[in-house]
Amino acid sequence: MSRTLNVVRMQLANRETFVWVPLLILGSSFVISLIIWGIIAAGGVTTNMYGGGAQAPLWYFIAVGAQALTLTFPFSQALSVTRREFFLGTMLTAALTAGILALIFVVGGLIEIATNGWGIGGYFFALDWLWASGPLAAGLFFFTLTMMVFTLGFWAATVYKRWGSFRLTLILVGIALVLLAAIWLITVTRSWPEVMGFIVESGVWGLTVVLAVITIAQALGSAAVLRKTTV
Repeated sequence: MSRTLNVVRMQLANRETFVWVPLLILGSSFVISLIIWGIIAAGGVTTNMYGGGAQAPLWYFIAVGAQALTLTFPFSQALSVTRREFFLGTMLTAALTAGILALIFVVGGLIEIATNGWGIGGYFFALDWLWASGPLAAGLFFFTLTMMVFTLGFWAATVYKRWGSFRLTLILVGIALVLLAAIWLITVTRSWPEVMGFIVESGVWGLTVVLAVITIAQALGSAAVLRKTTV
């Protein structure tokens, strides 16, 4: 366990990657949203305004997942860290950052609800559909979504490190074709009402479970590939 924690310290040697840049992106997106809502409210708009800027750090987390492998894996091997310890330590580091972002997301949403959208009806965190099941569900959803995006980047980096860009591209194209085939099947069978109804009925908890399954699958795939990945 101590060696796994050493991997966490190694990943956090440059805290900008895992901590400060995600917080900067989230904070900047929030400030920009407030300014826009303030301008709109000054024009006499009285309806609530909702923004999706809280997802801004998630796009960066794809790069964080990739960098967590490509920038530190060779260094970890030079320190005789096992692949298992590197994998567990890296996932723990990602979970810590995801937990920080989820906590900010929940606290921000509670403040928005208490202040009626910062006094101008602007909602950056407390989106109706996401908070319908309460703050715990909203926070867990955001945490799981962040981890899913991170493991996606980490998985892509392990495949690239193991087999190169050509095979990674082939795999990504194959996944895209499978998704397109699923969309085609749903379309020709006219099953979109049933699919959308299932998503709505599942609610936030159901979507969180789906994201968790995808996250675990990506993490296990990464661990399997990493076992035979060389520096």
